[in-house]
Amino acid sequence: RRREAAAAEEEVDETPQEKKLRLAKQYLEELRQLAPHGPSPALGGQLLAPRRRQDAVLGYSRAWGVVWGSPVHIPLSLQVQRPDPASIRVLRGHQLPVTCLVISPDDRFIFSASKDGSLIKCKWEVDSGKRLCVVPGGKKGTEERHMGHASHVLCMAISSDGKYLATGDRNKLIMIWDAATCKRLHIFTGHRDAVSGLSFRKGTHQLYSASHDRCVKVWNVAENAYVETLFGHQDVITGLDSLSRECCVTAGGRDGTVRLWKIPEESQLVFSGHQGSIDCIQLINEEHMVSGADDGSLALWGLTKKKPLALARQAHGMQDAQGLQEPYWISAVAALRNSDLLATGSHSATVKLWKCGEGFRKLEHLWDIPLVGFVNSLKFSAAGDFLVAGVGQEHRLGRWWRVKEAKNSICIIPLKQKTTASGPESPGSS
Repeated sequence: RRREAAAAEEEVDETPQEKKLRLAKQYLEELRQLAPHGPSPALGGQLLAPRRRQDAVLGYSRAWGVVWGSPVHIPLSLQVQRPDPASIRVLRGHQLPVTCLVISPDDRFIFSASKDGSLIKCKWEVDSGKRLCVVPGGKKGTEERHMGHASHVLCMAISSDGKYLATGDRNKLIMIWDAATCKRLHIFTGHRDAVSGLSFRKGTHQLYSASHDRCVKVWNVAENAYVETLFGHQDVITGLDSLSRECCVTAGGRDGTVRLWKIPEESQLVFSGHQGSIDCIQLINEEHMVSGADDGSLALWGLTKKKPLALARQAHGMQDAQGLQEPYWISAVAALRNSDLLATGSHSATVKLWKCGEGFRKLEHLWDIPLVGFVNSLKFSAAGDFLVAGVGQEHRLGRWWRVKEAKNSICIIPLKQKTTASGPESPGSS
């Protein structure tokens, strides 16, 4: 009992950084015992879960300047099998095209929104597929009659602790919700045009928002406070993402640039490489990101180089548009954090899975997953055992084409693990 009391007292005296360091050392020691010669692909499942181990190692590498994966890099594409189209689950509920979705940090719930203004949040249960909560929306001018949005919802984000959900619409509003109770907590105003991108900084309640008014704003959700505005893009911003560093990345539409915003320094880095409008972007880890454009290109970036490390042109092939051959637009990208696995969506009737090969110097196409309609949003689960697609008959930002045979729905695509990643904590074990 005395030893337990002493250990508990020592833990209370630990600073957060010391705790990260202790957990990281403990995990590295476990890795050495499992694989004396270093991490093995066969241990992929154990490296991936639980996530606290990954965070601990990342904290260790930062505290000591250790570069081991920079940050922890998991070659998950080696363990994932080709998805079976028959295993895809379809959740129906939205009347109009699904525009955006997020998955709760514990992978239990899916939050989604659509062009009908309704917000079904916190309550698509992943295991059962049940719709547990609906916040009704309405038409413009009916804002006072309901809690939901009165225009198209274009983006959403959830905090890394699962407490807050943020949604942005065409009517310049950002709504903050209690993710557990579906109760609206606050409305942020300040943007002068549609809100097109939202992201919480990992580990905090700091929220970044991007808009068609060409600026990025920073908010403190816990205190319902505006912080600052960042300017630089020359066209509407179409997407935004962030991780744990105090910075975010944005896609600048037809200005042809991707930008990295360093918030404390109030500076930005400008990246260029696409030929068309850049419509979607996501960080893979703290050093790499991926973006997609309406010229059909998929770009892989390193945050230290202004040009793409790899570029896949016509990634989803070509279409016949009124007698002209045009590439299928890339309408959504997703990256499984700190791994080499990517997914892209278009209206080409497939979702494609990709591998970042040769140390993030090459994009390798893995498999096609049949899915009819505009794929407007893609998200990997935190454990990497499933991929969720928000599908609609139209693109989330307009009505250039209409895929009549598509169903406005949410599709859950299981990602099975190969037997080499077996074990009680492997991502595919659920």
